[in-house]
Amino acid sequence: MKLAFWRKSSSDDEKRVAEVTTPAANPLAAVLRRFTTPEPDWREIEEALLASDVGLVATTALIQAARDGEGASGRARVRAAALQLLGDDLTDQHGEADVVLLVGVNGVGKTTTAAKLAARAKGAGLSPLLVAADTFRAAAIDQLRALGVREGVEVVEGRPGGDPAAAIHDALTLAAARDFAPVIIDTAGRMQTRSGLMDELAKIRRVVTKVAPTRTVEVLLVLDGTAGQNGLAQARGFDASAGIDGIVLTKLDSGARGGVALAVRRELGLPIRWIGTGERATDLVPFAAEAYVDGLLGAPTGS
Repeated sequence: MKLAFWRKSSSDDEKRVAEVTTPAANPLAAVLRRFTTPEPDWREIEEALLASDVGLVATTALIQAARDGEGASGRARVRAAALQLLGDDLTDQHGEADVVLLVGVNGVGKTTTAAKLAARAKGAGLSPLLVAADTFRAAAIDQLRALGVREGVEVVEGRPGGDPAAAIHDALTLAAARDFAPVIIDTAGRMQTRSGLMDELAKIRRVVTKVAPTRTVEVLLVLDGTAGQNGLAQARGFDASAGIDGIVLTKLDSGARGGVALAVRRELGLPIRWIGTGERATDLVPFAAEAYVDGLLGAPTGS
């Protein structure tokens, strides 16, 4: 079954990426507007990048690449460097992943992200299955159940206080019998510093691989876009335990400065797969590098 098409960006998706990435107060765009010559004040641009949550490591790399590059203006050179840093995020096997495991700390929006992914897959004509594997919080199971009913998507529920791996085992068995795909698994929130919970996460991934060896698994770390550089520490801890394949950035519509995507890509080598653009079921769209960069720079898409 071809699954990749439900992940492809439409022109409307790309417009929404640019809109939510553009900060209400955009120091980077303000600086770049002042410099129309090829040689801008790189120190000012560096400060604006740091103020946009790009982070020191990514900012240093981006400035160096922009200075080494060519372009008719400072904006054009920064834009080209940013696109080069982000690279091509969707050219690997995860475009065909039929098991999606969502992980992250509490409060980042994993459960609503699971429901939004299911809604998008269903809207594309697929038969998604949701798995409520956050057995630590009965409320999370209730929430995903309600979201599943709203979207018309079946939900396999873990038992409160039970083993989440058991729920995942049941869900994968059901998916094989009834041809559900993708299977989208919501896991409990956990801090990357809690070794017991992180070990459990590694166990969950092993269970998925054992029960469904022919399925392609994608582990997505859900990060709050308003958390800024704190998200990097979270990503490092999760990557060691679960083998993160990509990032979902949520709450970009809630005052995030947006530059954290560049920091994640540069420092961790992890691609951004999806971004949250609002609270509706349709407000989760595939990450689009050009639209993202143009929103961050305050430039029209394609400029």
